[in-house]
Amino acid sequence: QVQLAESGGGLVQTGDSLSLSCVASGGTFKPLSMGWFRQAPGKEREFITNISWLTGRTYYADSVKGRFTISRDNAKTTVYLQMNALKPEDTAVYYCASDYGGGWNTGYWGQGTQVTVSS
Repeated sequence: QVQLAESGGGLVQTGDSLSLSCVASGGTFKPLSMGWFRQAPGKEREFITNISWLTGRTYYADSVKGRFTISRDNAKTTVYLQMNALKPEDTAVYYCASDYGGGWNTGYWGQGTQVTVSS
């Protein structure tokens, strides 16, 4: 059973940067893709970015394009999210997730890490 664990969240100010990590452990880890989602209070979960585990191809939601960068280290079974130029509207719980081909909801999810951006 694969487990995903996010880390790196915290409280920052507008314009600051923050880096999140998501480490996979506990089993054979060969997803098709890894992604980051976020959920702000009172809002639906939002997809923000994903990366192909094999090719490294990335995709970003418009809300984070140009500010956030996803990357991976296959050897460390870790995916990263570098967040720059943070805004108060980036405040949310950030989750990493894995897709094994059946969609995000059928893969593994982390427990989430809180990111708070003060104005």
